[in-house]
Amino acid sequence: MHYLLKGLGMTTNKKKKIKNILAISFLTIILISSSGSSKNKNTETTEQTISNNTTTVVPDYTKPTIVWAIIPGGTFTMGSPAREAYRDNNETQHRVTLSAFKMSKYEVTFKQYDLFCDSTGREKPKDGGWGRDERPVINVTWDDATAFATWVGCRLPTEAEWEYACRAGTTTPFNTGNNLTTAQANYNDNNAKREYRHKTMPVGSFSANAYGLFDMHGNVSEWCSDLYDDYSSGVQTKPKGAALGTSRGLRGGSFYNFAFNCRSACRYCDSPAYRYDYIGIRLVSPK
Repeated sequence: MHYLLKGLGMTTNKKKKIKNILAISFLTIILISSSGSSKNKNTETTEQTISNNTTTVVPDYTKPTIVWAIIPGGTFTMGSPAREAYRDNNETQHRVTLSAFKMSKYEVTFKQYDLFCDSTGREKPKDGGWGRDERPVINVTWDDATAFATWVGCRLPTEAEWEYACRAGTTTPFNTGNNLTTAQANYNDNNAKREYRHKTMPVGSFSANAYGLFDMHGNVSEWCSDLYDDYSSGVQTKPKGAALGTSRGLRGGSFYNFAFNCRSACRYCDSPAYRYDYIGIRLVSPK
């Protein structure tokens, strides 16, 4: 700047004035430039922050809450007496002792099972057009039922646990006594004077038994863990079913079955690969 002013041939005072003006202008340019640079830097930081805070929607794979009933330990007579109407020869009576355990109060619902499917990428079972949510899950194989139970951290009941829990201290064909009505359970009543619903009902639609378990008679049949075979007539403690076999036990009867198929002692079995709209799941907790 000094050499520039010297070449213009100005007086000393004029040179000082111009020099001051130029100095102020130069300082202003520096401040503006600095301010602009700072603004750009803040903008880049903000943009970077926005970019790093992109929201990712993560599916909710929270496992369902299972409501448990505490089943006290004890000894009972498993099977049915010879005088019980409609009994089968696979219901041989024998004494069984069980430790206390926890059983799900309700049959597993579509709402609970669908969470499992979402989490594991399994195909969701069909609901028969009757709805999902609080209706019992149907169209599940024994393998499906076992996989769901494992995912939840539970297992399927043994036949002995199932019958003991269903009876809840009773010795009659049903935990309701000698008879079962359509006001007490969802089953196929061939008596035209009573109601036959032709489909599943939401779990807990009827009264619970003395252990607080719902729908142990009717609604859907329930897979058990056991391989199926004839009972031993001897005294047993915590039996787990046959050592060999190809079929798995089913208990409880369903909306599709008559009342006598829903008896506490009534036994059925099927291939673990089969699925039907009248078979579902109930759980036992290992804890």
